[in-house]
Amino acid sequence: MKILAIETSCDETAVAIAGFKGGTKSPSISILGNALYSQTAAHTEFGGVVPMLAKRKHSQNLIPLLESSLRQAKLWKLHAKEKPLDAKTGKKVREVLEREPELLEAFLALIPRLSRPTVDAIAVTHGPGLEPALWVGVNLAKALALVWNKPVIPVNHMEGHVFSSLLVEQKPKAYHLAKVNYPAVALLISGGHTELVHIKKPGTYSLLGATRDDAAGEAFDKVARMLGLPYPGGPEISKLAEEARSKKLPREIELPRPMITSKDLEFSFAGLKTAVLYKLKGMKLDEAGKRGVAREFEDAVTEVLVAKTRAALLKTRSRSLIVGGGVAANRHIRAGLKSMTEDMGKIACFLPSPALTTDNAVMIAVAGFLKQRGAKKKSASFKADGNLRLSGKA
Repeated sequence: MKILAIETSCDETAVAIAGFKGGTKSPSISILGNALYSQTAAHTEFGGVVPMLAKRKHSQNLIPLLESSLRQAKLWKLHAKEKPLDAKTGKKVREVLEREPELLEAFLALIPRLSRPTVDAIAVTHGPGLEPALWVGVNLAKALALVWNKPVIPVNHMEGHVFSSLLVEQKPKAYHLAKVNYPAVALLISGGHTELVHIKKPGTYSLLGATRDDAAGEAFDKVARMLGLPYPGGPEISKLAEEARSKKLPREIELPRPMITSKDLEFSFAGLKTAVLYKLKGMKLDEAGKRGVAREFEDAVTEVLVAKTRAALLKTRSRSLIVGGGVAANRHIRAGLKSMTEDMGKIACFLPSPALTTDNAVMIAVAGFLKQRGAKKKSASFKADGNLRLSGKA
């Protein structure tokens, strides 16, 4: 089975084609095509992601990325002569893409010339994320489904991150899924999300707790901005924090560990960000000072994440921890979580490879394959949902 996947939840535009052999319990996975465009440079001057700019960049880049993935997968073949869409299909495509004029123009310039590729379904992220950005990917998936007569599989972005952490590379571009002992807890940490999810069995989820305000990744970016560091701020803070540890710099400030002793499984990082702001007012912010603040901030976030995750594992009597999302690339946080599960004993810890922590279409293809029974007809009416939750049966 081959699945074409589209991801546009935030500021990464991604298209991938994956081949699957075997059943959904233990598939072998081949990445046939994978193309990604990062919009980081476009958003840097604003210090964060601008939703309408992200939407426009997706519209501009999806068709070139689709072409790249099809070429990589050896599914690229043009008709000797253009075969215009029939009137009915053409009208429906224009209706679907009417709010994406740049994408519609690029679509009509290419797709009628392209032989229908041998893919079995189209998977697309439909939430959560930035809704204007999500709609671009959803609408492209619907338009392709109309022309190619393929089913569409709407995928929860956070479920994609869960499965990205379970991909075990056998050789370049070839993976299998790690065996997980359930029940499990998923810690999903990114720029827009920080949440703990109980996975009773594959595909069955319940939310244990989430952030009440800023997500962990958002807090990293905001503190980096206070320190005069470039966007995205997470890697910059981590770099300075590692330097502080390697140089064994004395600790000159102490920051709170918000909600670390609360009895619930929720998070709050806005207060931590504000605490940094007040500390900076009385500091000489030289390079050593920046390193010290970065280390203390990263330590505070890590300790909270580890404590809450440990509590979630104990509460649910889970046997596995799955960590996903962009912040899962942070080496200090990874080490803290890994050490915690080792200390608890008999808790397996699944961490994504750094290359799969960012938003990508490979994880959407995998999630789509595993939930293919939820595929929609080519005229599917599902919507983008920026606030979609990972709960119930996804």
